[in-house]
Amino acid sequence: MGLYDRYLAVRIRRHESDPPSHVALVLTERDLLERGAYDRLEAALDWAFAFDAERVTVYVSVLDPAAAPTLVGELEGIEAPERVAVRGPEDTETADAPIQISIGLGGKREFARAVRALAGEVEAGERSPEEIDAEEIEAQLVFPDEPDLVVKTGAERLSDFMIWQSVYAELYFTDVNWRDFRKRDYLRAVLDYKNRQRRFGR
Repeated sequence: MGLYDRYLAVRIRRHESDPPSHVALVLTERDLLERGAYDRLEAALDWAFAFDAERVTVYVSVLDPAAAPTLVGELEGIEAPERVAVRGPEDTETADAPIQISIGLGGKREFARAVRALAGEVEAGERSPEEIDAEEIEAQLVFPDEPDLVVKTGAERLSDFMIWQSVYAELYFTDVNWRDFRKRDYLRAVLDYKNRQRRFGR
């Protein structure tokens, strides 16, 4: 660890605010084509858990759906500090693991699928419309947990990422591309989070 990295780490450790319990990293399919991309992801997961994250969600936007199965296979094989659950664009099973990875499952698509499932239950007489609330919708999502901190590299847009879950998340954008993302960049994001006053929509 370099001197500046150690400096940031000390500031984070001494800061009185709580660290983000759930961190989300937003990547693109192109990011994973860069040399060393998977090594960098493995390192980023290590950094997150070393600085007290309890859950990490990785969202990978995919332009070519045909690439999704290959990406799923590659990401299922990464060396990670905690158990990993990978879900592709057609998966409906809830991801329940300390590390959750979404491949090409856009937020709009996930939300629409949840609404269709609930509408089907209403049509079948299994529930009334009045019973449907936020908790019922969240129970239908593949990635139901809300991130505290969302980190996006390379651009200030979220690529249709977890539109329901991230509504109260703190967003951190860096112009550093994923191929150049270093530990100090992650630590800057965590320190920035700790310096904010979260309002949760208030």
